[in-house]
Amino acid sequence: MPKQSDDPALSKFTGSLVRRAQQRHAAVWLSEVSAEITSVQYAALEILQQTPGLNQRQLGDELDVDRSTIADLVARMVRNDLIERSDDPADKRSYVLFLTAAGKKQLANLRPRVEEVERVLTARLSPRECMELRRLLLALMVPRE
Repeated sequence: MPKQSDDPALSKFTGSLVRRAQQRHAAVWLSEVSAEITSVQYAALEILQQTPGLNQRQLGDELDVDRSTIADLVARMVRNDLIERSDDPADKRSYVLFLTAAGKKQLANLRPRVEEVERVLTARLSPRECMELRRLLLALMVPRE
């Protein structure tokens, strides 16, 4: 009996391959990076490092997550002292987000591990194939009109 990964019936569906690739990413992330910091939390740290002072909606848009997900994510990251909220001077009903000193330290500590995840996941691909894979995955995310 063929292994599930060798089954051509499963490998002809893009969604199945994307799901399985995501499962592999999650497993490599857990082994190489962290069981406490998720890849989405890491992405939030990177975004806030590059663009400090985003509000929660803007961060959610950057991460491509819905309002309830970003609210939970921000609350957890504030609770874990990775980010802090400050009143938004332009909109008193809102607040802006910044990395804490602990968040900056965590980001610096995790970055080489995240690079290792990238190396492990793409080890069988040439640099050109890596670029093509990213291009194709980005094309999948463009909404249909």
